[in-house]
Amino acid sequence: MPDFFRVLFASLLLAGAALLPSLALAHTGTSVAGGFLSGFSHPILGWDHVLAMVAVGLWGAFLGAPAMWLLPVVFPLVMAFGAVLGIVGVPVPAVETGIAASAIVLGLLIAFAARPPLWIAAIIVGAFAIFHGHAHGTELPDAANSFAYAVGFVIATGLLHLVGIGFGLPVKKPAGRIAVRAAGGIISMVGFGFLLGLA
Repeated sequence: MPDFFRVLFASLLLAGAALLPSLALAHTGTSVAGGFLSGFSHPILGWDHVLAMVAVGLWGAFLGAPAMWLLPVVFPLVMAFGAVLGIVGVPVPAVETGIAASAIVLGLLIAFAARPPLWIAAIIVGAFAIFHGHAHGTELPDAANSFAYAVGFVIATGLLHLVGIGFGLPVKKPAGRIAVRAAGGIISMVGFGFLLGLA
């Protein structure tokens, strides 16, 4: 089964890599391709977003099925809702603090091997997704196609979740479990760095 996930992960990365050059050459402005490319690159170019989204996949892999699949579905769905709030101008307080806190909290949950009930894990992930989505929505480029932009950042988010799941798959082995928990600790420390303006 892990071989299947590795093949799936590699296939998704290759598909994304094959898609990017054609999008980069496409017309920008209000075009679908320009909006998609802007949205796709936005989460990947922000390390605070990358850490939190990888952490969601990593925690899901640590918790095992069905959390491994549910959490990476909950996050983008709620994030899209947060993006709508940002696009239409609904204020969400302390967005940057919430984004940094997401890395801190998710990292600590992994480091301390927290295993809450699935519904609580989903609420935690969903709450942080609102901050990430709002940040994406408020930073929507004026020239971008908003729907294509949203599709782009949701797909990029899903790929980052898959990266976390991929790193978390060895968790069933003792050494893998230690490595995953150590990764959670590192994510949390970097999150503190973002919170304090050090990273």
